[in-house]
Amino acid sequence: MLKGFREFILRGNVVDLAVAVILGAAFNAIIGSLVGDVLNPLIAATVGKPDFSYIVLVLGSGHIKIGNFLNAVVSFLIVATVVYFGVVVPMNKFLAHFKKQEEDSAEPTTRPCPECLSAVPIAATRCAFCTSKLPTIKPPAEEKPAAKSAAKPAAKAKKKK
Repeated sequence: MLKGFREFILRGNVVDLAVAVILGAAFNAIIGSLVGDVLNPLIAATVGKPDFSYIVLVLGSGHIKIGNFLNAVVSFLIVATVVYFGVVVPMNKFLAHFKKQEEDSAEPTTRPCPECLSAVPIAATRCAFCTSKLPTIKPPAEEKPAAKSAAKPAAKAKKKK
């Protein structure tokens, strides 16, 4: 039972998730400081209040703190923007670069039908779309290393006599 638990914990995805949670908590502290120490003073300079927490809706004896919700929304939007432009966009460009290299180096698996120009598998003998007979294409022959010339050993044998 403990062996299975150990294998589960030590799998790559569980460890990656644990690291992501720890980094997320640290990132949350950075964003909290950005919002509290940089953006709220900027809002205070334009609006006159340090944040939106002063916005409260009073219904009877209850207080609905809309300002705290707006502060959380601003914080979320900042986190989403930073993650998108700081992680997602660069990662997509990085992966697209490698995907393009893989596509360029991959052998073609289809060829156009000479009659209807549909893409058909290279090994096909008839087009699946127009049923015309396709010319056979021989697969590329693998190059074999050149055989050693038989003339060299014969020349050595003559020299020995």
